[in-house]
Amino acid sequence: MIPQLIPIQIKPGIVRDTTHYSNKGGWWDSNFVRFRNGLPEKMGGWQAATSSTFLGSCRSLINWTTNDGLNRTGFGTNLKYYILTGGNYLDITPIRKTDTLTNPFTTQSGSSIVTVTDASNGVVQNDFVTFSGASSVGGIPADNLNQELKVVTVVNPSTYTVDTGYVATSSTTGGGTVTAVYQINTGLDTYVPGVGWGAGTWGRNGWGQPSDTPTTGTQIGLWSSALFGQDLLICQRGGGIYYWSASTPNARAVNITTLPYASDAPTIATEILVSDVDRHAIALGCNQLGSSTQDPMSVRWSDTESAANWTPQSTNTAGGFQLSNGSKIVTGLRTRSEVLVWTDSAIYSMQFIGAPYVFKLSLLSGYTNISGPKSKIVVNDIAYWMGRDQFFLYNGRVSVLPCPIRDYVFSRLNKNQIEKVYAGSNIAYNEIIWLYPSTNSSENDSYVIFNYVENAWYFGSIVRTAWLDKSYAQYPTATDNNGNYYYHEYGFDDGSTNPPSPIDAYIESSPVEIGTGNDFMFVRHAIPDLTFRTSTATSPAVTFTMEAQQQPGGPYSGVQNKNVIKTGSYPVDQFTEKLYTRLRCRSLIFRVESNQLGTGWRLGTPRIMASTDGLRG
Repeated sequence: MIPQLIPIQIKPGIVRDTTHYSNKGGWWDSNFVRFRNGLPEKMGGWQAATSSTFLGSCRSLINWTTNDGLNRTGFGTNLKYYILTGGNYLDITPIRKTDTLTNPFTTQSGSSIVTVTDASNGVVQNDFVTFSGASSVGGIPADNLNQELKVVTVVNPSTYTVDTGYVATSSTTGGGTVTAVYQINTGLDTYVPGVGWGAGTWGRNGWGQPSDTPTTGTQIGLWSSALFGQDLLICQRGGGIYYWSASTPNARAVNITTLPYASDAPTIATEILVSDVDRHAIALGCNQLGSSTQDPMSVRWSDTESAANWTPQSTNTAGGFQLSNGSKIVTGLRTRSEVLVWTDSAIYSMQFIGAPYVFKLSLLSGYTNISGPKSKIVVNDIAYWMGRDQFFLYNGRVSVLPCPIRDYVFSRLNKNQIEKVYAGSNIAYNEIIWLYPSTNSSENDSYVIFNYVENAWYFGSIVRTAWLDKSYAQYPTATDNNGNYYYHEYGFDDGSTNPPSPIDAYIESSPVEIGTGNDFMFVRHAIPDLTFRTSTATSPAVTFTMEAQQQPGGPYSGVQNKNVIKTGSYPVDQFTEKLYTRLRCRSLIFRVESNQLGTGWRLGTPRIMASTDGLRG
């Protein structure tokens, strides 16, 4: 065969639920690479949105502008709830109770840890309490006591310890008359599964042996949030519902039961939503009317335009109903025309129809599931969610969303931390993103993306706990597990370090062959086709790697690495003309990778100069 230029055209998207060879002509692996117009390109980087940090792991984000045009972002962490304004975090975490104590502090000489006595204080580890009015004790100054302190340990129902940050010079008890203001209980950052005798099916293991089947543990700290006009409704999962007024931004959120004209408001709920045009506050998994006990399948809503009045009357539209399919409500989602509600085995639709029934309830599917409260998103009035073993969508009917990397994703999903799965969108690139924890991680360290325009899937690794598409902000934003908040699609580098670090972005193909792969081919050279688009590096570069294979699954016969360098000043579309490879093989694997500051790139259609070279190995 006379040598000829052969274009390498590879289908968009990553495919892993097959063998490496049977995916020939497709892409196999990637990191920080997306597809646009069928072609792969490096994703944008990220930069800190503010120099301030927050406490805890954020798993709830909401962004809006108030009536006076101020931009607000709500952050729900396992420890606190914050409002970001002007680059600073306002702590609006609700108050649980206030106690007046007498000589509550006991010091230990040589230690900054102080024991606090308060009968029936109700704290859990990592709770926050603010003291005022205290006098110095054991050499610890009053200023070190009269502040917000974090509970270090819970000794018993009447005593707990805090760290004052100042070492006591004597062991004594005192403090005088002290006011203690307790914030609502904090949540866990990591789900701890139960194991031991009695876990799982009886008799599954030998007598006296612990079961390896996790049982229900204490849930992680999760918040839901919904706008009520310019104000905010927030709900700590399994706790109360709280109201924050934008007109008094420095005030903490208050329980809706304390609002003016409050009537029969829920005292405990799984989640809070607000319907669209009619503006009803909707509580999922809440206590029923006249009861203080949480009902995990109960749905109640307030009177229209009121977050306080929940008493059903002939003169208002408050009401509620009981779901029947499932054992608990997991989450809800407002779309343009309805409210979707997921239980652990079904999905329902709530549609506003007006008086006297207010909402119409319809069972959409009794054979679906959802991985966690944050794993759903609505884009263009289509709902997408990640289940426990596959992906779904709802566009008028519930369907399984075909995914060619399904086995790859769910086989490496840490099922013990599945409630941390977080769904987001990046509409500028037509993407739905799911952040999830991999098998060996207790935190979201991986992502999987569905591009609904390209009908392509791709994946990679990054530590992010929550994601928010750009709305009133210029960029999509996300949080990590160290209290940082980032702008994404910002430049091409990792701005979490100072100075920024390069991002290792790559994409690798499955085997590419001439014809049926019967003959060997001799590849004389390759002609790359890349653009470095808006790179800021003086000489942006990628590494273009071709890996030669003799047989599927066999060792590579050789690896040829060449740098493709864009010469000239920015921006210049001038590329390396040829890579002299001289490889003999049956199939080639192509890999494009960059690990350089300020480098963005987009791959086109590279070509190889190749000819058939007989059958002998």
